[in-house]
Amino acid sequence: MAAQAPDFTLPTPDGGQVSLYSVKGKLKIIDFWASWCGPCRMENPNMVKLYDDFKDKGLAVISVSLDERKAAWTQAIQKDGMPWVHVSDLKGWKSEVVKLYNVDSVPCILVLDENNRILAKNIRAEKLRAFVEERLGK
Repeated sequence: MAAQAPDFTLPTPDGGQVSLYSVKGKLKIIDFWASWCGPCRMENPNMVKLYDDFKDKGLAVISVSLDERKAAWTQAIQKDGMPWVHVSDLKGWKSEVVKLYNVDSVPCILVLDENNRILAKNIRAEKLRAFVEERLGK
C-alpha cells in the first residue's frame, strides 16, 4: 500500500484548527466516524483501550467526524470518553476530506506511519490491535 496520506486541516470542537500532519506519532490512526453510526460507537471502547495502551509508545489518533450537528458530535466524544484529537467541518458526507480519502462508509480506519504513509485501511478491533502491537510492541 504505502501511498502518501494527503494532508487536511479541519476544525476542532473548541473552534481551533488541526492538520493531519501536525499530529505526531510513530503510528497514526485516522478514524472516520459519526455520532449516529452504531458500529462506530460500538468500536469506540476498543479504540479508547488501544489508545490508552499505546499512546506512550507512539500511537496517535485523529478522529474525523461525519456529523452535521456540533452538539451530537461533542456529546458523543464526551460520552464515549475519547481523549485524542477530534476534527470535523460538520458537512457530513459532503466534507472535502470524505472525497479526499474516498470514504464510502463509516467506520473507516486508516493506519499511517510517522511519515504519513498509509499502511492499512479498514482494519478494526482485534486485527487493528494486532497490527499496532506488531509495530509498537506489546
